[in-house]
Amino acid sequence: QVELVESGGGLVQTGDSLRLSCTASGLTFPWYAMGWFRQAPGKEREFAAAISYNGGERNYADSVKGRFTISRDNTKNMVYLEMNSLKSDDTAVYYCAADRFRFGVGGSRYSEYAHWGQGTQVTVSS
Repeated sequence: QVELVESGGGLVQTGDSLRLSCTASGLTFPWYAMGWFRQAPGKEREFAAAISYNGGERNYADSVKGRFTISRDNTKNMVYLEMNSLKSDDTAVYYCAADRFRFGVGGSRYSEYAHWGQGTQVTVSS
């Protein structure tokens, strides 16, 4: 049974930084691309960032490009999202997700991901 557990969310101010972590279990982690999605109140879940199974490719939404960095540690079964220069628009529940298929590059579509964490709340106050 695949389990993804996010942590690191919290309440910060505009311009602050925050690092989210996601611990994966129940899957051969180095085989799967991983993604971060987010969902703001009243809005649909949207793509934020993704990383290929081996960390060689990264993909970002335009809204976070240059501010967020996704990384992974395949020895620890963990994926991270470093978030800098946070804005109020970044306020959302952030979800970690594992790719549906092996050896992917990390896409931006919700349907590409088969397993999801429970989410961690990030609130950016101005």
